[in-house]
Amino acid sequence: MIGLISATKAGARARARLAAAWPARTRVYDGSVREAFERAFRECEQVVCFLAVGAVARLAAPLLVGKVSDPGVVCVDEGGRFAVALLGGHGGGANALAREVGDLLGAEPVITTATDAVAVPGLDTLGLPVEGDVAGVTRAMLDGEPVALEAEVVWPLPALPPNVTARSDGAVPTRPALRDACPQRASLRVTDRVLQPADGQVVLRPASLVVGVGASRGVGVDEVLALVRGCLRDAGLSPDSVREVATVDAKGDEPGVVGAAARLGVPLVTYAAEELAGVDVPHPSGAPLAAVGTPSVAEAAALARGGELLVPKRKSERADGRPAMATCAVARRTRGRLALVGIGPGARDLLTPRARDELRRAAVVVGLDQYVDRIRDLLRPGTKVLESGLGAEEERARTAVDAARRGQAVALIGSGDAGVYAMASPALAEAGDDIDVVGVPGVTAALAAAAVLGAPLGHDHVSISLSDLHTPWDVIERRVRAAAVSDLVVTFYNPRSRGRDRQLPKALALLAEHRAPTTPVGVVRNASRADESARLTTLAGLDPAGVDMMTVVTVGNTATREVAGRMVTPRGYRWQRPATEETE
Repeated sequence: MIGLISATKAGARARARLAAAWPARTRVYDGSVREAFERAFRECEQVVCFLAVGAVARLAAPLLVGKVSDPGVVCVDEGGRFAVALLGGHGGGANALAREVGDLLGAEPVITTATDAVAVPGLDTLGLPVEGDVAGVTRAMLDGEPVALEAEVVWPLPALPPNVTARSDGAVPTRPALRDACPQRASLRVTDRVLQPADGQVVLRPASLVVGVGASRGVGVDEVLALVRGCLRDAGLSPDSVREVATVDAKGDEPGVVGAAARLGVPLVTYAAEELAGVDVPHPSGAPLAAVGTPSVAEAAALARGGELLVPKRKSERADGRPAMATCAVARRTRGRLALVGIGPGARDLLTPRARDELRRAAVVVGLDQYVDRIRDLLRPGTKVLESGLGAEEERARTAVDAARRGQAVALIGSGDAGVYAMASPALAEAGDDIDVVGVPGVTAALAAAAVLGAPLGHDHVSISLSDLHTPWDVIERRVRAAAVSDLVVTFYNPRSRGRDRQLPKALALLAEHRAPTTPVGVVRNASRADESARLTTLAGLDPAGVDMMTVVTVGNTATREVAGRMVTPRGYRWQRPATEETE
């Protein structure tokens, strides 16, 4: 919950805007400012004050306990010009909240956290359990001192600054300039094993462990939990790195298994017996085969999505001497991350916040060189950029997937939406289930052009690429003819190039067989970019010679009209009758 506090009429008006926009997230605190702040500080995860920074600092000072427990506090000035993250930038989420408040109120977010200011990822913002000297290692990262990255577990971390040098053997970088700058070696260790952080070390614990569990009907929670914890303890593995408990479908509702997963704080994942039976395991058995249809449950469930078996099947031990009712196995599963990011049609303000976040989360960015140039300034220092020219789409897709398979965090970018005539399709044709894939939608050229023209896509519509480099022309022609017969609004991508000038006239001729010469046609070049141009013409009046690869052509259907210089397709086919007819 976000507590809202104000002292003046102007502050109250801004406060009311937040409360109206976020009714389920906010709570207004009235009365004495001091009392209201104290109550909000105690009761809420975050607080937004429409007060001076100095006043809020004095109010907060007596209440501070620690960065882990204190709420995030944001201050908005009287004029609504700035949203200042005052307290709990990372732990309290004040930095992110300041940006949200700024977006809503039109205020400039003010972020003074050192890592955010220079685009270095905060070690406590990576979504992983973190232990050790966070402040000291972060300071070394910011100061350019040598930091050794000791990755026992390969994990898709965001880009780290160049002074963080990855060493699989745990060695410390030896570049003389960096070595002399910091005789006390800072290190960042990524591991799922139990260990005490050394001086000047931070330990990150990725969620890399899958616990496979088999159980007899009626097994108790305590028996399952004791077995799991014993397996982890004896293998030196951290419970903080358990990502899920896995079992066979037949045991998915077993209270002892369900309860054990709940007490570990992880999801319970189940697999069909047929799927588990196909997993190669070191210790198959006839008992589970007879009971549930697979020769292995614990080991097979732990390895069902690949990985390395760290703890082979082990049975529980009962104090009463009765037969064991649970089995457990532990596997390490490391997976890279591939984000398919649509960066929009060109304008920076049409790049979505989610796309920005994914670009900053990536350690590797792959894309067409001209598209990379559009977002290069948004990347974190140390991001590896793999760019290539036109015609290398399949190579870029393979490059991105290969990098993800090596356990890296990869962003493969495409103009508009990555899934629309862009890189998502070739990438997913290469990717298996051995990597995590995230789709990030973007504003397409068709949508950007439609917004310029008016509302041409108000009813059913289709997009068709006229490029026959990848699709035979006879296939394209059948699709255009089908769209014409079906009376669909058509947006043509890739309509004409210097070496390909016959396709657009042919497509227009096919549409003309079913539409009037006066059918509105919108032509938009470089939609949303600085040199954007647009014109409205007709099917008979369109000159294909004025169209190129940077142009989107939208042809209306039989109901599309020009209204006040705008192209409009009504939501229904019954066009609005003149007012005089309606009143007769």
